[in-house]
Amino acid sequence: MDRTDLQRLSKEELIELVIQLQRPDKTSRNSSKPPSTDKKEKRENSRPGGAKPGHEPHNRRLADNPDEFRDHRPTRCDRCGGSVLPDADMELIGEYDEIELPPIKPYVVRHRRFACRCAECGVGVKAPAPAVATTTPFGLRIHALAIYLKSFQALSYERLRFLFRDAFGLLVSEGALMNMFIRSHAGFKIEADKAKAILREAKVVASDETGVRIEGTNSYHWVFHCKNAVVHQPDYSRAARVVEETMSGHVPQVWLSDRYSAQQKHGAAHQTCLAHLARDTAFALEHGSDDLPLRFKLWFGRAFDLARDIASFKASTIASKKRALEKQLAALLAAATGCDLARELQAKIRRAQNQLLTFCDYPGEVEATNNGSERKLRPCVIQRKVTNGFRAMWAAKAEADVRTTVDTARLNGANPFQTILDTLA
Repeated sequence: MDRTDLQRLSKEELIELVIQLQRPDKTSRNSSKPPSTDKKEKRENSRPGGAKPGHEPHNRRLADNPDEFRDHRPTRCDRCGGSVLPDADMELIGEYDEIELPPIKPYVVRHRRFACRCAECGVGVKAPAPAVATTTPFGLRIHALAIYLKSFQALSYERLRFLFRDAFGLLVSEGALMNMFIRSHAGFKIEADKAKAILREAKVVASDETGVRIEGTNSYHWVFHCKNAVVHQPDYSRAARVVEETMSGHVPQVWLSDRYSAQQKHGAAHQTCLAHLARDTAFALEHGSDDLPLRFKLWFGRAFDLARDIASFKASTIASKKRALEKQLAALLAAATGCDLARELQAKIRRAQNQLLTFCDYPGEVEATNNGSERKLRPCVIQRKVTNGFRAMWAAKAEADVRTTVDTARLNGANPFQTILDTLA
């Protein structure tokens, strides 16, 4: 908009334009923007780190099976300087663990192949070639460690190569590391297909996605999860096609997501993430000009309280509380307001009106927020910031299958590194 366009505006239009320009930027506290987009000055009033007053300290528990015992006994009396006899009675007054890692270096097994002559006919006989002669020289634990550090500690190929060299004295090229991922993909794909099969039978499914660079283009990392499975899926698209292909025709009873259109209409019923709308409400409350956003905030507070304690309520109590919330919401949506931000918030909530309290119909099965999906995407976001994405789609799919395998096993308390090792074995 240039000077000529501004001169054509009326006084009221100019006033409205100035008001809009004076509104502060949205942050992670009052919108759905991620915390990484917040400017540093926005965090000046954040709480200091460290233990808070009244925090009960927690000390490390002694190891159950120590590898070595070192006993410390007095030799002289602190009072008179006399000697303590070697066979004097002792009383245990303290135990302390000293923890150390032993020097870590590669364990090399040299396979030697020999040829002999038959004692009967004199023909030369060669020993069968060991498997290592035609495959990789690196064992399963090296494969597992490389995959774990790459996928879950966000190390690039270059940094991973340096770690193996500097910490373990093992020289591994970036090409060899890449081959480890290629070689291991088949096992993780089998486990990922099992997780997808579970997802395609689930009653309740939640989804979300985040941006990622793949082959130099803006692409997306999707996550779908249910009670017993987590599925990660990279794709060039953010469209509903990705959901349809992943679910392969299965329609769960409830779908949980944010308000993005591509994640709508995939279940018989839908639960919209209340946390997203609550953050929009916080922005309208902070910068609006009437009390309607405050009334919405109080309504969301009551909905969150119900969601938190819903497992402890009887069905009749849940139904009563739901009816009360629906009645209060209808009144808020019908309320008159002269504030633009409040009207926008009203319209946004009205569009999702029938998707806000679905969790009441499935106590303990459906969450009121989609925070679970966001937590499962957080490691992917961290890795994206560290490595800047993937050079090839096969690498993105291979890593997604690793995350699918590990995150699904983690639902049952499995150790990530052990899960990777078991899959390779």
